[in-house]
Amino acid sequence: MNFYFLGLISQQLSNHKPEPMSETANPVEVFAGSAWEAALVKSLLENAEIKTFLKDEIRGTMIPWQVAPGGVNAVKVVVSDQDIERAMQVVRDFEASRKQDDR
Repeated sequence: MNFYFLGLISQQLSNHKPEPMSETANPVEVFAGSAWEAALVKSLLENAEIKTFLKDEIRGTMIPWQVAPGGVNAVKVVVSDQDIERAMQVVRDFEASRKQDDR
């Protein structure tokens, strides 16, 4: 194994700083569901180059009744309000395809 190469990668990773959201951006919930549904929607949004994060991912899985009434739809998908229109289109497409699969 080339330790010099690993050192370069390690240095690049430690120097990497995530891009901050714009100071005017506000987080907006675009989807709520089970942990696997939320993770799937998050992946679809990231594929559309929309920055996103999951809210209540751990608590929504372990103790969902503490974060949502009845423990239903406990994990939330959140995006910037600047990406809301594109994100909602991705969510609508996901829900439409899920309804087609249920038929």
